[in-house]
Amino acid sequence: MENAILKFEKLLKDNSTYFPSLKSEILEAKKPGKWSKKEVIGHLVDSGIHNLVRFTEINYLEKPYYHRPYNQMDLVNLNQYQTMDIEDLIQLWLSINRQIVRIMKNVDEKALDYEIILSDASVIDLKFLMTDYVEHLEHHINQIRS
Repeated sequence: MENAILKFEKLLKDNSTYFPSLKSEILEAKKPGKWSKKEVIGHLVDSGIHNLVRFTEINYLEKPYYHRPYNQMDLVNLNQYQTMDIEDLIQLWLSINRQIVRIMKNVDEKALDYEIILSDASVIDLKFLMTDYVEHLEHHINQIRS
């Protein structure tokens, strides 16, 4: 977990200054059927919100924990990230993810083994879900930076 947390903190630190440096034209440019860079940041907000709930709930709900998927496309559209002020969007993204870092740093070791049942009935554990979240974040940040 320690490596995932270090990577996570570095991603937040590096991109909290990088994202605001992008010009609006770059952040808001869209290709048909694709999200703009700004909408990708919005997707990362939605992902953060859902995973913050998951990482918290698994500690007190009945086990095994059932992972609930969410409709990514609808959320990006409904939250209108494309028209949101970039400073507000970045602050929202940072606040949610800083809280996730706090949870990851303080999670009980035995909780990392809690079983999570995915919608396809496959089984993972909290450690995998947390490390996968960091990988997902890195993947989308690389998209924004490309």
